[in-house]
Amino acid sequence: MRTRNGSGRASGWQTFFKFAYAGLGVKRWILLWSAGVGIIAIGLAFVSKNVFDIYLPNFLPWYLEGVLFAGVGVAAVVVSVFGLYRSVGHLVLATSGIDSLADTLYTRRYRARGPRIVTIGGGTGMSVLLRGLKEHTDNISAIVTVGDDGGSSGRLRENFGVLPPGDFRNCLIALSDDETLVRDLFQYRFDRGEGLEGHSFGNLFIAAMTDITGNFEAALEEFSRVLAVHGRVIPATNEGLHLSAKLFDGTVVDGESNIGNNGGVIQEMMIRPHDAAAVPAAIEAILDAEMIVIGPGSLYTSILPNLLVKGIAEAVLNTEAQKLYICNVATEQGETISYTVADHVAALQKHTGSTLVDYVVANSGIAELGPPFKGRLVQLDGQGLDHATLVTADLVDPDFPVRHDSSKLADCILDVYHKRVPEAGLEVSPSV
Repeated sequence: MRTRNGSGRASGWQTFFKFAYAGLGVKRWILLWSAGVGIIAIGLAFVSKNVFDIYLPNFLPWYLEGVLFAGVGVAAVVVSVFGLYRSVGHLVLATSGIDSLADTLYTRRYRARGPRIVTIGGGTGMSVLLRGLKEHTDNISAIVTVGDDGGSSGRLRENFGVLPPGDFRNCLIALSDDETLVRDLFQYRFDRGEGLEGHSFGNLFIAAMTDITGNFEAALEEFSRVLAVHGRVIPATNEGLHLSAKLFDGTVVDGESNIGNNGGVIQEMMIRPHDAAAVPAAIEAILDAEMIVIGPGSLYTSILPNLLVKGIAEAVLNTEAQKLYICNVATEQGETISYTVADHVAALQKHTGSTLVDYVVANSGIAELGPPFKGRLVQLDGQGLDHATLVTADLVDPDFPVRHDSSKLADCILDVYHKRVPEAGLEVSPSV
């Protein structure tokens, strides 16, 4: 049997077995095609028996027997070819070679059967998480904060009344197929032009589609179609939130873009309107999920605003899904500068009235955070987690040490989902 050769191409047997895996939707059509060919052969045999004087049992007049069997066989072949085309035709056009087709088909079917995961957060942390999770499942629902008021998003929000599109754009691109040109197009930021400077093309696209469709969620769906997104992105609420942070000295800082520069210590996070209702699709996704992942991301400006939206925290509390909180790799200037892992969880509990999660995932890897990075690595502290299980692993991105490595983080989450934590070499510390 041939093995994988030096160029990295799969052997013939490996390719065959990938096509033979259950659930790929290929075998049924190949079997039907084979049956159709066999029936055609039988039909030809019934015709041939009268030409070559071969004995076969008579069911109908010989000319009808041949036509009937041949017709059924041709129909089976046509149906099988059509079904096979529906299963893999679009992939044949997008891939080169049978090995690539088998890999692509297997990967897509594998991801289609992946766990139903809901992520809650926003900002860069959410994009990093989604980039890793999409390799394991297509059944992702990302619930994203709508409190951004700075940069291009803030200008579009103020001028056009749309929800801030920046975080949504980044999440959709993170969930898309790796089509570099299209991705670069939607991330393109204009550096000149009156009214255009500072805007990204993707933000303008979402704003325009919102105006055309009259609905922000519909605009996100159109964006998803263009980028062939795996999963969906949902706003936490359809109301543009205004964020405020109350500091321990009594000062109140208004605006998401100002909170990170406050220079004080945050005591409480608030949203306006305080009774903003969750999007129904967000609640449905949470209640239908098999796993809820909160974070990573800015604790006070990306994560907590979602949980303060009416209905979100309650749905998380009531769902039977596994619940994880992903603690940031590094502390964040203006928000969590001296926080330990336990401090992050305490802030969640303070604002929601519950620990809310079953597992807390934290980085145990070591990295140097010299300039230009601010903050420091979050210190591990498993005390006071109120019965949540602390799971630690080396999750740091060596190229950008204030962030998680997408693949490492996704693998860790899937290990928790499949309850392979000890076997995967992760450290587990149940709190008391």
